[in-house]
Amino acid sequence: MKIVCLPGDGVGPEVMDVARRALNALAPDLELEEHVFGASAIRSAGNPLPEETLTACRRADAVLKGPIGDPEFDAAPVRPEQGLLRLRGELDVYANLRPAVQGAVDLLIVRELVGGLYFGVSGVREDGTAFDTCEYTPAQVERVARRAFELARTRRQHVTSVDKANVLETSRLWRRVVNEVARDYDDVVLEHMLVDNAAMQLASSPERFDVLVTENMFGDILSDLAAAMTGGLGLAPSASLGDIGAGLFEPVHGSAPDIAGHGIVNPAAMLRSTALLLEHGFGRTTEARTLEEAVDAALAAAPTRDLGGDATTKAFGAAVLAGC
Repeated sequence: MKIVCLPGDGVGPEVMDVARRALNALAPDLELEEHVFGASAIRSAGNPLPEETLTACRRADAVLKGPIGDPEFDAAPVRPEQGLLRLRGELDVYANLRPAVQGAVDLLIVRELVGGLYFGVSGVREDGTAFDTCEYTPAQVERVARRAFELARTRRQHVTSVDKANVLETSRLWRRVVNEVARDYDDVVLEHMLVDNAAMQLASSPERFDVLVTENMFGDILSDLAAAMTGGLGLAPSASLGDIGAGLFEPVHGSAPDIAGHGIVNPAAMLRSTALLLEHGFGRTTEARTLEEAVDAALAAAPTRDLGGDATTKAFGAAVLAGC
């Protein structure tokens, strides 16, 4: 069983090192293989997703990715983020899972990841008009909705489908298809909610939600809002799953080039993403729970600077490993 590790840029190699140590402690039988990706790959190969890296990811059982991005390429024609979009599409990891847990809040956002506005036709016309096209097929909506209902069955049996059906044709399609899928899950309660109301409810009463399912751009925005309500992006993990092949597991935060190399980055989001990998990638729920509990204990005993403490990345990692 093989995991391809993509350290990425900025603080990526630092948090990846902690994750590798945790995997070696909890699942020493798993093989770890490292490849370049992102800005570092542009520098070495002229491509944020070299073919060698893509081939390795296709052959892997799971992909663990660090954050990418570098100010050097912000205005460049080839950017690290282009490699990420291509990797998601090539692996067809259409269901992005973003858990948000803190106190009474325990929700899961299921974001459609390989369709919609981010993958539609875009461009700039001769008169300077810019356009981006949002498209969805019924099949794209059905599979991510079905994934959300299946996950809800393992939780509190409630799905909130988020759209903008009062304005957008793609949202009206979304609502129709979700209603059709819901017929196969009579044990799960379904509600529909417009995205603006969903944002307000997340900010005011996030504890009311169980599983939210929504399209790509709405999910991108709402999942960051949910993360802010439960500790911030520095603690937020994610898992992107398809029906076959490797899943993609990554922290939500950016590459933070301003603190890279200083040994102070908080690796909690990467470690929580590693726990999702163990659970959803390999079905190792016991090891996943052990890692999650070790991270929670380290957050309390050895908080890093972003959380008001003074623990270094190395010290935080040592505290986690002590609980593994």
